Amino acid sequence: MRPLIAHVVGARPNYMKMAPVHAALAKQGRVEQRLIHTGQHYDPRLKDVFFAELGLPQPDVELTVGSGSHAEQTARALVGLEHAFGELGPELVVVAGDVNSTLAGALAAAKLGILVCHVEAGLRSFDWSMPEEHNRRIADHLSSLLLTHSQQANENLANEGIDESRVRYVGNTMIDTLLAHAESARATREWERWNLMPRGYLLVTLHRPSLVDDEYLLKETMYWLGQVANELPVLFPVHPRTRARMQSDLHVPDAVQLIEPLPYRAFLALELEAAAVLTDSGGVQEETTALGIPCFTLRANTERPVTVSEGTNTLLGLEPSSIAAIPGLLAAPRRHRVPHLWDGRAGKRAANAIEAFVLGADAEANTTTGPVGRAP
Repeated sequence: MRPLIAHVVGARPNYMKMAPVHAALAKQGRVEQRLIHTGQHYDPRLKDVFFAELGLPQPDVELTVGSGSHAEQTARALVGLEHAFGELGPELVVVAGDVNSTLAGALAAAKLGILVCHVEAGLRSFDWSMPEEHNRRIADHLSSLLLTHSQQANENLANEGIDESRVRYVGNTMIDTLLAHAESARATREWERWNLMPRGYLLVTLHRPSLVDDEYLLKETMYWLGQVANELPVLFPVHPRTRARMQSDLHVPDAVQLIEPLPYRAFLALELEAAAVLTDSGGVQEETTALGIPCFTLRANTERPVTVSEGTNTLLGLEPSSIAAIPGLLAAPRRHRVPHLWDGRAGKRAANAIEAFVLGADAEANTTTGPVGRAP
């Protein structure tokens, strides 16, 4: 009997992080896997197209958490996941990132006495106003196996008293997905669909409540995007949450192209050939760092400081007027490097760590997919 591992996903960022881990475990064939989708993201534009493009199998269990407050989403996911875990009987539950489904998966498993693995452990914004900060911290402290993507994440866990024997430094699994699809994404020439020139436009993605739920900040953001569009075309795929907050009286400058959310490869193609990206997304900060594309983050802080210290990311603060500085900042010389272990092989290292955890030392000794690092 091979041990059973249950993977919990629920929102768009989870798919890119979990797909390489699931694929590597499937290829190595030493464990059974089941995929559970909570339904936190249920819009087909944020769910179905990603399963189709990333090679994830259709979920074995699909819940219908849907939208609602953080408490409502988490509570519905907890109930559904408890039932699913009870039926499946996994030896290990794997969660990724910091969305409400991540918290629910870790908590439901822990309550049932099931061991938890957290992919992308150790990220910290140190901003307790962010729901994601609660989710990632609690998931880390409930986990028996913590897979990190940076030295800073290792240090955060050590500072919180988490034993280093529970931590494995495997790298960034989301970058595996990025690198695997970059060539096919560029081949789509998605920028031509929107009449844009390579390296000649600003790509925008904004969805966080701290920005889009504030009527004044959203209005100011659109104004300053209009100002930048006088120098640099602006393309803005609008997240459903952001679209819902755009009141009918919100002025959208004519020069700013608002479009529907895009499939993974289409958005990646636009990232690859953008002059820069303006975002409040954590994942986009990492993707642009790996690609060498200048990134400007419209937030007061980031849980991914490695994208600033080593990557291409500039933290603008939660101040829309700072958008006006982007053209000038692009003209300044920039230096960056891709962080350690963001090399396209993190999924294999994560799979090795998971196998070693559930199968014992023999799995680690017999692996042929590269070393798994302990946190220094």
